[in-house]
Amino acid sequence: MNTQIDNLLHENRRFAPSEEFAAKAVAQPSLYEEAAADRLGFWANQARELLSWEKPFTRTLDWSNPPFAKWFDDGTLNVAYNCLDRHVEAGIGDRVAIHWEGEPGDSRSITYAELTDEVKRAANVLTGLGIGKGDRVAIYLPMIPEAVVAMLAVARIGAIHSVVFGGFSADSLRSRIDDAEAKLVITADGGWRKGKVSPLKPAVDQALNGKDGDPQGTVEHVLVVKRGENDVEWNEGRDLWWHEQMQAASAEHTPEAFEAENPLYILYTSGTTGKPKGILHTSGGYLTQAAFTHKYVFDLHAESDVYWCTADIGWVTGHSYVVYGPLANGATQLMYEGTPETPHPGRWWELIEKYKVSIFYTAPTAIRSFMKIGRQVPQEFDLSSIRVLGSVGEPINPEAWMWYRKVIGADAAPIVDTWWQTETGAIMVSALPGITAAKPGSAQVAIPGISVKVVDEAGKPVENGAGGLLVIDEPWPSMLRGIWGDPERYKETYWEKFGDVYFAGDGARLDEDGDIWLLGRVDDVMNVSGHRLSTAEIESALVANEMVAESAVVGATDDTTGQAVVAFVIIKQSHLDAAEKIADIAGALRGWVGEQIGPIARPRDIFIVNELPKTRSGKIMRRLLRDLAEGREIGDTTTLADTMVMKVISDKVKK
Repeated sequence: MNTQIDNLLHENRRFAPSEEFAAKAVAQPSLYEEAAADRLGFWANQARELLSWEKPFTRTLDWSNPPFAKWFDDGTLNVAYNCLDRHVEAGIGDRVAIHWEGEPGDSRSITYAELTDEVKRAANVLTGLGIGKGDRVAIYLPMIPEAVVAMLAVARIGAIHSVVFGGFSADSLRSRIDDAEAKLVITADGGWRKGKVSPLKPAVDQALNGKDGDPQGTVEHVLVVKRGENDVEWNEGRDLWWHEQMQAASAEHTPEAFEAENPLYILYTSGTTGKPKGILHTSGGYLTQAAFTHKYVFDLHAESDVYWCTADIGWVTGHSYVVYGPLANGATQLMYEGTPETPHPGRWWELIEKYKVSIFYTAPTAIRSFMKIGRQVPQEFDLSSIRVLGSVGEPINPEAWMWYRKVIGADAAPIVDTWWQTETGAIMVSALPGITAAKPGSAQVAIPGISVKVVDEAGKPVENGAGGLLVIDEPWPSMLRGIWGDPERYKETYWEKFGDVYFAGDGARLDEDGDIWLLGRVDDVMNVSGHRLSTAEIESALVANEMVAESAVVGATDDTTGQAVVAFVIIKQSHLDAAEKIADIAGALRGWVGEQIGPIARPRDIFIVNELPKTRSGKIMRRLLRDLAEGREIGDTTTLADTMVMKVISDKVKK
């Protein structure tokens, strides 16, 4: 059986950093040489340089019981001290840590000294409620400064946070509280989203009461932040107002150092069985790689840059690149509560102009939605402060990459296309912007100190020019330490396929230079007439057509070819207005894919739609489109940002 993933799309454009950028870049080529000469010594140096240790470690890695790694395990440190107090002690307490902007336009700028005081108070609140080392705290909050304060306060006292995205339902929240056996929930009366306050406390109440009125056993208190001025039901004795507790708490708190392997957080990611997997991360190794990648991948000059990662704290990108990486590095960042199009479609660009954002990190889905609206919106704003752009969350297609560079980056800002996962904890594959000649659509190279390979089904590395499966063949500092409460599931899910090699679940190919191109999840690979084709490549080909704003491709069972390509595409408004017939557009696009990739990839069906089914983090739910393409009952839609989208698409397909 042919298990190699065919790659048929070719990209030849190259963009080297300017001489001026390269001369001032934080990362120099010697990083790769140091890491190649002594990988473990390299990470030990990074841990010592980037972090402050109460008790210095003497052992870098213990891999005596794979796949359970220990990094720097005989050293001790406090994660919150590394993100806060030490910057104040170093004399930069007046530097802004967070410029926060609420969706309605209210704003706060919080210095490192102010943030440190808030976290000290919150740590005292938590210990006053009986939370201590190893206890679990569920956090269910909007993108407000209290979310960052809550996470750091939990870390400060050696407890473990489980942040649940504010868009998840009461059932999803309940399953995560149950699994982690949380003692405390921190939530808000609501958060602003799309011009109105979406409630959060009612979901917490429902989660804690259970479907059948069975009250949640492990939760002792609920701390409630006043944000949306919503009326909330109050459970006396259990529910407490955050602001009242904070006012009563002391601002004095001495952080205790914990061992480097002390658990820092659990973050749940969806499992194939339906039961979410609690990905466990610890302290010293995680913080080392989060800080290292934030500094070098984004070329951070902490004294002058304003950094903005648009991710929600409910996702791993928010943990590593809104909270821990930037604050460990003493960066100034922007944090925004609302959605990109509220109160107007230029909201993000307006904020970049207002705060002079210089490093901007977002998802391909967001970039493509801006492409759909058109370049005239960002062009109304001054984006000249931008010097580095980043992409995260899924492979970025070359046309979206080019639009991002030209329209947002003034055809000059380097783009770092980053590959990593909840499980890896921090960036694993990315260009370094002052060193790498960037290729549109390619994540390119493993960061210094990281070893990744593309292999075939037998685990053998593939040649340049071939596709296969992406694996990580050496342990890394920010790796997951297991699935909470289920070590067997951890081994089965990630390590069974190739032994002591981590299998990411993603397909990838190497180009002729040996650079890495991600092809999406392996379950997003179709077998068409014996050829294994990646949905990501066909989507890239479709979006490369000037008519197309966004596309999603799935494989559907076909009697003749085994599987057939079915595409759902959103057409730019300007082309829809000019089109005679939708059928003509579909026919033209079918021919276009044939020209770009080859006849084998030509879609059997192309459906022109207005929207695609997406989660609130922006991921396209191809599983639902596959159900539709194969005529099955459409599966669970509860995690969609807009649950009506599937009905609209379904009606269109039936016509």
